[in-house]
Amino acid sequence: MKLKEIHQLAIEMGRDADPRGEQGIQKELRRQKRIYDGLKGREKEAFPKELLENPYADSRVVNGDGETEIKGLLCGVDMETQEILLADRLREKGLPIDMVLTHHPEGTGLVGLADIMEMQSQIFAGEGIPIHIAEGVMAPRIEEIRRRLMASNFQRAVDAARLLNMPLMSSHTPCDNLVQRFLDEYFAKEQPETVGDVIELLYEIPEYRMAAANMDGPVVLSGKRENSCGRILCEMTGGTGTAKEMYKELSARGFGTCVCMHMRDEAREEAEKYHINVVIAGHMASDSIGINLLLDALKKRGVEIYAASGLLRVER
Repeated sequence: MKLKEIHQLAIEMGRDADPRGEQGIQKELRRQKRIYDGLKGREKEAFPKELLENPYADSRVVNGDGETEIKGLLCGVDMETQEILLADRLREKGLPIDMVLTHHPEGTGLVGLADIMEMQSQIFAGEGIPIHIAEGVMAPRIEEIRRRLMASNFQRAVDAARLLNMPLMSSHTPCDNLVQRFLDEYFAKEQPETVGDVIELLYEIPEYRMAAANMDGPVVLSGKRENSCGRILCEMTGGTGTAKEMYKELSARGFGTCVCMHMRDEAREEAEKYHINVVIAGHMASDSIGINLLLDALKKRGVEIYAASGLLRVER
């Protein structure tokens, strides 16, 4: 496959699994078009025009020619300078590694993380929270992340890839969308009754069992195993953890349990305050499910896969 074809496949799979649906995706693309149309001069010239067609600002080819043929790749959850050096070293040893695929974004993909969080408002609106409340609650959290990213030296890994002539691509939200759909469908089918049932069902999934063997298995962060789980919300996509104020709104709309990759302490305190059970499924394991679904599609197309940096590789 060509590098651009791998990127296109990731975007297509992400769109197919997007919890907003195609209507929500088009809304995001129209938002980016309005931003672009409102710019002038140098700012307009610098705007990444790919975002007029790619709804995932955190998922980009950040180094390399799209026409490059890819026979094999090194993939992991976090692929930074040290992993790019590892890829180059493995290439020297004869492995067919033609690119690095990172889940967590680098370069301009990392800067785009705050923009991705806009999708959470639409997701929560789809769960019954009025859109004006969802947007109002999310706005401060989005700006918090945007400010935090301003301090990042986000081009480090990209510069390393450029100097080593190593193609580098991120696929963040597309893979998160894949694990979101995977778990939504899983819990809808299995219908757990208690928080303990949720934990047991997670242990049926290979990635979570592998993580548990590394002392990183699913845990109850808020509530008790014997509690009724009620209506379940999986929080697996949307950039990063949601605004803490959202748990009041979720409780009011009947959600009893949130299944998350991870959660900040201040968000946990809000969930407890409004009697929402919280199950931390695990960051590496949850990310690995989404990545694995993409990698399986690439392998079927003849690309050799090498896993590193926290990726728990499972083929389906």
